Amino acid sequence: MAAAHAGWRGLAGGVLENTIAAMQADPADLLAWLGPAIGPDAFEVGGDVLAAFTQADPAAEAAFEPIGSGKYLANIYLLATQTLRRAGVSQIYGGQHCTVLERDRFFSYRRDGQTGRMVSTVWLSPE
Repeated sequence: MAAAHAGWRGLAGGVLENTIAAMQADPADLLAWLGPAIGPDAFEVGGDVLAAFTQADPAAEAAFEPIGSGKYLANIYLLATQTLRRAGVSQIYGGQHCTVLERDRFFSYRRDGQTGRMVSTVWLSPE
C-alpha cells in the first residue's frame, strides 16, 4: 500500500512512476485512487506546463485545452491516468472532484489565497 501526492511538477517529475517502482509489485495488480485535486475547468497553466508533459509523452496534449494568450486548461486527472496506464496500472478510480470549484467541500490556496489543510487516509479492509 502506498499514498502519493503530487502537483503538476511532481507528476511530470515521476512521482507516480517512482511510487509504482518502489512497491515492487506487478502494476497490473495495483489499484489507484485519484483523490481531490484542481479540476480541468479551473486549472489554468502556461506553455511551460504543457511542454513539461508533452516532451515526455506527446499524447499528454489531450489533457490541455487552449484558452488563448498562451494559456491552457489542464486536466491533471487525465495526466495522472495516462501516467498510470503507461506504467501498466489499469484499475484507476476517483478523479471527479475539483478543489477550486467545490468551495463547500475543499480548501484551495489557488482559489482563496490562504493556506489550509486537507487530510487523506488509506487503509485495507478485510475481505
